[in-house]
Amino acid sequence: MKYEDFVRLNYLPDGDLICEYYLETKENFKKAAGAVAAESSIGTWDPNLTTMKLGIEKLAAKVFEIKGNKIKIAYPLELFEIDNVSQIFSSVAGNVFGMSIIENLRLLDIEIPEEMLKSYKGPKFGISGVRSFLKIEDRPLIGTIVKPKLGLTPKEQSDVAYKTWIGGVDLVKDDENLTSMSFNRFEERVTRVLELKDRAEEETGEKKGYMPNITAPYKEMEKRANIVTDLGGKYIMIDILTLGWSSLQEISKNTKLAIHGHRAMHGAFTRNSKHGIRMIVIAKFARLMGVDQLHTGGVVGKMEGEKDEIIKINSALKSGIMKKTFPVASGGLYPGCVEKLIKIIGKDTVIQAGGGIHAHPMGSEKGAMAMRQAVEGAMEGYSLKEYAKEHEELKTAIDRWGVVE
Repeated sequence: MKYEDFVRLNYLPDGDLICEYYLETKENFKKAAGAVAAESSIGTWDPNLTTMKLGIEKLAAKVFEIKGNKIKIAYPLELFEIDNVSQIFSSVAGNVFGMSIIENLRLLDIEIPEEMLKSYKGPKFGISGVRSFLKIEDRPLIGTIVKPKLGLTPKEQSDVAYKTWIGGVDLVKDDENLTSMSFNRFEERVTRVLELKDRAEEETGEKKGYMPNITAPYKEMEKRANIVTDLGGKYIMIDILTLGWSSLQEISKNTKLAIHGHRAMHGAFTRNSKHGIRMIVIAKFARLMGVDQLHTGGVVGKMEGEKDEIIKINSALKSGIMKKTFPVASGGLYPGCVEKLIKIIGKDTVIQAGGGIHAHPMGSEKGAMAMRQAVEGAMEGYSLKEYAKEHEELKTAIDRWGVVE
């Protein structure tokens, strides 16, 4: 089969995995489109294979739609070990990105057929479960990342966490590159932070959550998850992309904890609008594999993303019969972002701020209070500037950073 033979515009998909790509080539477009389908299924550069047996062509991926630079390819499920996400990505996002015939290639979206969906259980908790154990039903969750990213001792980190909890934050998490360093060992940190979490719960009468980063080689990661369980924690955080799909699948099967998914390294795949992998593809598979919360972008802030793109990702995390994954808005957020954020992405989100809490002129506790005030004011229908008139902490934050209009 030549590359062009993999283009079948009259084909009607039936139970196939469907991938949509953006494609640029300096050669014949139909040939390049067929090359993507061929090299991600049964084909290769020289069609005269002595090993090609009668009937194998039924396994060929098929380009069934071409619209401008966008193509859709249908993959028969027989091509996949359907509960092996690493193998699936090796097919649809593997060698095809390196072919010389390709100028640019971007995996835009993926449609997962029902037969494949059945192989995955999805989030253990999802939005409803997380809301249930935090006893928060009708507002966005408020989270923070302990800052600075690195350098604090376990005692210093637990003190910062405690201050933000009593200030009104619901969730505290480690940053993506904090694991178990010489200055901050994992077990001591988790022990201290969870002790102060319990104290904050007693003092505030509210449930709180701590998400320690367990990212590590798999056996060590499993050990760290067990430590969290033994200490009474409910959450773990995982850098899902640097960790790898297979380890994420395995830890999801073997833990009873809620999983907060950090997308560190995603920009290497997602940032170039013409090449790589779109975040929605990563989000869909993260949900399948049991991620309860996932960073999706904040619309505003230092990691600003396309508004429509983020809305689409958030919608994908909440659609269908599988439990819904909590989208997490983060990256340069502060109280003045809250009103616009809620208007754009709604209440079923985690609004997460690091510097926007810890750089508050009155300190971390007051910074947490300002974030809580911003959320409560927005949910009650006030403008932030109006609500700040009677809330000093929020007013101080607005004076420092302003309000996103």
